[in-house]
Amino acid sequence: MTATQNPSANPAPEVAVSITVDGNDVTVPKGASVLDACTAAGVDTPTLCYAENLTPVNACRVCVVELDGSRTLIPSCSRPAEDAMVVHTDSERVRHSRKMVLEFLGSGVDLSQADELNAWGEHYGADADRYGSPEVPAAKIDEDVKIQDDLYIRDYDKCVLCYKCVEACGDDAQHTFAIAVSGRGFDARISTEFDVTLPESACVYCGNCVDVCPTNALQFKTEFDLRQLAAWKPDQQTITTTVCSYCGVGCNLEMHVQDNTIVKVTSPHDHDVTNGHLCIKGRFGWQYVQPTITTGPSSES
Repeated sequence: MTATQNPSANPAPEVAVSITVDGNDVTVPKGASVLDACTAAGVDTPTLCYAENLTPVNACRVCVVELDGSRTLIPSCSRPAEDAMVVHTDSERVRHSRKMVLEFLGSGVDLSQADELNAWGEHYGADADRYGSPEVPAAKIDEDVKIQDDLYIRDYDKCVLCYKCVEACGDDAQHTFAIAVSGRGFDARISTEFDVTLPESACVYCGNCVDVCPTNALQFKTEFDLRQLAAWKPDQQTITTTVCSYCGVGCNLEMHVQDNTIVKVTSPHDHDVTNGHLCIKGRFGWQYVQPTITTGPSSES
């Protein structure tokens, strides 16, 4: 009698691919991206439209690398790694391309709160001021900040059209499809349908768009108010991870606390339940845990 084998006792080996990144051989699982291989090789790669919890959209091209045998630079965030690839992440072509992308972005929008992009711009020697002239400066987006509620604001002066908010509102997270890109060229904007106000749109105020925004074009109203008062102090904030108390799903929350006061809530992007995404209650419903401070006149007679 032949014993029946247990398939789970001998699992199939994981398929892997080997590529070379800057002269170093790297092995990654099949299906991994070139960006994953760069990370495995210890190479820090600039990204803008990429997020680990979103589908790559190839909008910014700041993550491009040089691939032997390829006529053009390739976007590392979306190109699958293949056996025997030879990739260069710091060649002259790569550095020049990344520098120009960062300069173009900085010439048209306000990147004053995009700390990571500014750091990369300094690394590559990007100079956005070289576009235009003192007599005819480069055109910049100049619009009033949209404030329609106490949850979050929209500042199009800082929007780089990375599409991350659109992805988070659509198939990748919320499936609300409240926003999309409208207009063309310099007039392109992230907009609700027919440009209606947020309360009149399909927006459910989950705040997932705010969480993935890399430039603070979307930001929590609490953060915006503190910045207006020059009182936003991220280096003095503590972050405490807890579990949302509203339901039994088990979403993890990261409570950002400044001066013993919660100033915003995020969620870990690597959490199995949320992948960084939350609902309106988890994202904005934290006021009940701290007292409301009133400064008006006393009601006592």
